[in-house]
Amino acid sequence: MEAVKRWYNGDWKNLDKKLQTSIIEGISVFLSLFDDNPLVKPAARTRFRTAPCLEEREQFLSHLPRRGLGHSRLRSISGYMLQIVRLMGLTSFRTAGLDDIENVAKVWDTYRGPDRRRKPGKPACALTFVAKNWFRSHGRLAVPPPPVHPFDAKIRDFTEFMRSTHGLSPFNVDEFFEAKRAHGWRLSTIANHAQALRAFFLHAEGRGWCAPNLAVGIRKPTFPKYDGVAKGPTWRDVRRILRHDTKTTTPSLRGHAILLLCSIYALRSSEVAGLRLSDIDWREETFCVKRAKRGGYQRYPLQYEVGEAILRYLTKGRPRCACRNVFVTLGEPCRPLTAVSMWQIVSRRFDLLGIKSEHHGPHALRPACATYLLKKGISLKDIADFLGHRDSKSIGI
Repeated sequence: MEAVKRWYNGDWKNLDKKLQTSIIEGISVFLSLFDDNPLVKPAARTRFRTAPCLEEREQFLSHLPRRGLGHSRLRSISGYMLQIVRLMGLTSFRTAGLDDIENVAKVWDTYRGPDRRRKPGKPACALTFVAKNWFRSHGRLAVPPPPVHPFDAKIRDFTEFMRSTHGLSPFNVDEFFEAKRAHGWRLSTIANHAQALRAFFLHAEGRGWCAPNLAVGIRKPTFPKYDGVAKGPTWRDVRRILRHDTKTTTPSLRGHAILLLCSIYALRSSEVAGLRLSDIDWREETFCVKRAKRGGYQRYPLQYEVGEAILRYLTKGRPRCACRNVFVTLGEPCRPLTAVSMWQIVSRRFDLLGIKSEHHGPHALRPACATYLLKKGISLKDIADFLGHRDSKSIGI
């Protein structure tokens, strides 16, 4: 327990009592594998407690039960960590590179001692996986920088020669966009990149970095913003997504709560990711959302199905951490979800159910919710207010 208290940098007394109890129970569950299990020999318990890096091993193992790992898996991981300590000759925890881990894996491949259950010669994937995650969780995994291209200096020299002598741009913008269009880029994506390039070359022209009038020649494509075709799924498909995943694993509990907020309240991904624990009032059964575009906060009644989903995630799936956002990453250290993570969580459900939709992310659920409300007879102004728009023009389209 002292190792855990030191891990919190002296703030153990300031932690919530429930958090203290949860941390102690998590480590006690793991230590019970050695103390209370009659199948574990005293020599194994002694070896675990007397091996170097005990504090770092306890810290890493204390998070694993929250991610759904059982007793047998914890014993296996603890055994791999002891082998890593032995093979790397660790007397204290230090930074390790990928080469160090690969060398340990090679030695483990040929190891024939009593701790090796598999036949020699089989890949040491499990040991490599444990080693990388253990060192990464403590910020001690040294990842080498990407290699430099052997002709990088010559290419830069030739590019500078063509720019200074002939005043040429390093690429043809029109050909670049045509190639990206052939690879599946949408017109809206090309238009955004064209606007960004124009802004950059205007700035570069003012600083004298390039020939004049390059920005004028960059043309972005024109296309209708609204073509009358539905971009998202139907409300029936939305209900299929919500009924699909009923598992009790942490990813399922988190994903279900996120999908409910995006579909029933039509929240944007940044609004869901930015939702904090203090924004939910369980006594009044309401929650506040910080609007991404309109600004300010908007209060919603907490619908029963949504409240139950969030509560199940908070009590059974969410790791206990210092981050105050409702939805956090699965791995340590816990951080708020990013826009990419939100898109992957929602898009994965679209793919599993084979739902045909031009857009697959959380934003695709907003028009589905708006259309459903419109069919229920809700006015355009009320729908615009519900979705966080300043006016009802986009809702009318």
